[in-house]
Amino acid sequence: MDLTGTLTPLAGDRAGHTQRAVFLDRDGTLTEPRHYPRHPEDLVLQPGIGPPLRALQDQGLALVVVTNQSGLARGLFDEPALTAMHHRLRDLLAGLGVHLTGIYACPHHPEGNVRHLRTTCHCRKPQPGMLQQAAADLHLDLTGSWMIGDSTCDIQAGRRAGTRTALAAPNPLPGCLPDVWGTTTASALTHVHNALRAQGTGEPRPSTPKP
Repeated sequence: MDLTGTLTPLAGDRAGHTQRAVFLDRDGTLTEPRHYPRHPEDLVLQPGIGPPLRALQDQGLALVVVTNQSGLARGLFDEPALTAMHHRLRDLLAGLGVHLTGIYACPHHPEGNVRHLRTTCHCRKPQPGMLQQAAADLHLDLTGSWMIGDSTCDIQAGRRAGTRTALAAPNPLPGCLPDVWGTTTASALTHVHNALRAQGTGEPRPSTPKP
């Protein structure tokens, strides 16, 4: 599993404390769908996502991208190209006042053309490996976190990792049972924000409850 981009330290993180997170798919969720984006300019943010992302950020949630990037295994682009795309993604979001805590990318595919990336792995969604690795690296509370994506594999990865899930898609997907559904990414993010507000959650909490 590869981690691209530089991790942003968690504000106020202390030993023995965990933070809740919103895990975000990239292509088709944060950015408009493209067939194997290969260049930074291929990434275009979905409309209206700035305000709900800032609202979640203001609630104390970490924002973590988890993205399947089989284009690496297929030889369509290389790691420097992916890094450049993720620098652009950070810059685009920063322009909206949104700051990512981390970006995790799975480069594998069992039918890839690049030999060392041609494998069945634990990080490619619907497997939960990227979420679990982020939780270990960043001291995240998976059971209090959310996974937001536009596909069944995103929802399955979140469920397997123990998060709640939100589908961002124009229509329900067969066999896909998210906790909430929005027809756009902006609406799905708003549903998650409202659910967290209703719970009064979002702040770091002790990993061991006090008596």
